[in-house]
Amino acid sequence: MSTTSDHDNRMANLTFASVYPHYLAKVEKKGRSREELHQVIRWLTGFNDDAIQKQIDDNVTFEQFFQRATLNPNAHLITGVICGYRIEEIETPLTQKVRYMDKLVDELAKGRKMEKILRSE
Repeated sequence: MSTTSDHDNRMANLTFASVYPHYLAKVEKKGRSREELHQVIRWLTGFNDDAIQKQIDDNVTFEQFFQRATLNPNAHLITGVICGYRIEEIETPLTQKVRYMDKLVDELAKGRKMEKILRSE
């Protein structure tokens, strides 16, 4: 599935620090914890808690965020629709990675079991 270049540019230039509070509010509103959110972020990116905080403090864009991350080798197992896009069909790698994160946060907020969220083959 093709995204527009405007859409891809918006994704690249969004800062992780501006989106993180929304992720946290979303999961906490549904009874999940900050620790669970960090567990999901750690699984996807390889960042530890200090590195997650550093990304926030450095006000990095999602482009910088994912350049610094080591994407989980099982990230390709994240499938489904998020924000109207089928994740596995997104052609722009960075946009796909951002949507991976969105999908994991969404599943966490919906109460999915952590074993299912943190995919393995």
